[in-house]
Amino acid sequence: MKAGIASIRKELAGIYSKGEIESLVFLIFEKLKGYSRTQFLLAKDELLTKDELLEIGKIVARLKNHEPIQYILGETEFYGLPFYTVPEVLIPRPETEELVQWIIQENQQLNLAILDIGTGTGCIAISLGKNIPNSTVLACDVSPVCIETARRNAKLNSADVTVIEFDILSNIPEYRFPQLNIIVSNPPYIRKAEKTLMGKNVLDFEPKIALFVEDDNPLIFYERIADFALIHLKKPGCLYFEINEAFGNECSEMLRQKGFVGIDLKKDINGKNRMIRAALL
Repeated sequence: MKAGIASIRKELAGIYSKGEIESLVFLIFEKLKGYSRTQFLLAKDELLTKDELLEIGKIVARLKNHEPIQYILGETEFYGLPFYTVPEVLIPRPETEELVQWIIQENQQLNLAILDIGTGTGCIAISLGKNIPNSTVLACDVSPVCIETARRNAKLNSADVTVIEFDILSNIPEYRFPQLNIIVSNPPYIRKAEKTLMGKNVLDFEPKIALFVEDDNPLIFYERIADFALIHLKKPGCLYFEINEAFGNECSEMLRQKGFVGIDLKKDINGKNRMIRAALL
């Protein structure tokens, strides 16, 4: 294994940071051999087969083209749970785990009805369903690939999450939603003008429909979801968003004008305004 590890480090040097390379090395061998981190450290003197070396070579070639490791391996971890990851579905982010943690910490009462809008892999909905006792969880998306992936991930995690097709911008197809205690969304929020700040791994591989909004209407999803929440949230009920750090104040003011109260703009681990919670009373 030592030679295989050295080869990966050499091939990826200058493309990824040293920390990223070490993380990628472990992920490759975790997938290839099924090793835990401890097993990986103890097995470095093992010899690799020709097939294993060939598979490593294929993975490294894709990494050199900046393809995300989550798509290459077809899986990732989010909030301690496994998730299938496929092209056309946004890769779950660590920042979104912070949003999930916030919701779980604030909502441990029983029998909550929760809706995740724009569910993608289903990571938010499934994590909430697994960690909020006796909750009823719905998830919706406009993408057939996302819907299928979220359903697969719910099955993978033995999570009782209902995933439906629904376009929040058009209310199509019609669906009779129950009254909800919590609505959560991590919608598209990156302005097209911000593309120049993004890496090839995102721009070339991740679904643009899940990332970008028009420069002149960056809050389009937040405004529509807030209007939806005014109809479908029980009182008291809470709305949670992941947001573009540049629009925390604007998003907060929009919610205030629509009648939400208790608006809390929260920073992520990197000190960026990344989450909002607002209530209807």
